[in-house]
Amino acid sequence: MRIVIQRVLSASVDIAGARKSEIGQGMMILVGICDEDTDEDIDYLCRKVVQMRIFDDENGVMNLPITDVADSGILVVSQFTLMASTKKGNRPSYIHASRPEFAIPMYEKFVAKLQELFGKEIQTGTFGADMQVSLINDGPVTIIMDSHQREKF
Repeated sequence: MRIVIQRVLSASVDIAGARKSEIGQGMMILVGICDEDTDEDIDYLCRKVVQMRIFDDENGVMNLPITDVADSGILVVSQFTLMASTKKGNRPSYIHASRPEFAIPMYEKFVAKLQELFGKEIQTGTFGADMQVSLINDGPVTIIMDSHQREKF
């Protein structure tokens, strides 16, 4: 499972010209799912997300997790293109992206686990929809994580 975390001042998802979801300050998270992903991958990433200290403290130092930021929100959007392989040629291959039969339940588990740990409702896009995603990246702060390439210290 791959995720892209962006610290944002605001983010929103529109579908067919209508606003589906929006948040103010918080995190915009894009999620890509592969067939090898498990509940352990979901648990690992969700715990890292809510504990990641990427918000400024009173001294302007990135030292706070999102759970310590008042009125913060999280917007999660599925994005199969995160699983793109660009090894051959100029056209990305999405052979590593899971089919909806597997990906949708995993995406829903990811959102549910994140909501449990965050303690607030998670805003989402719609899986498989043609979405227009807008955001104002704060910093910019953008972090990429892959649950199959965990850093070991």
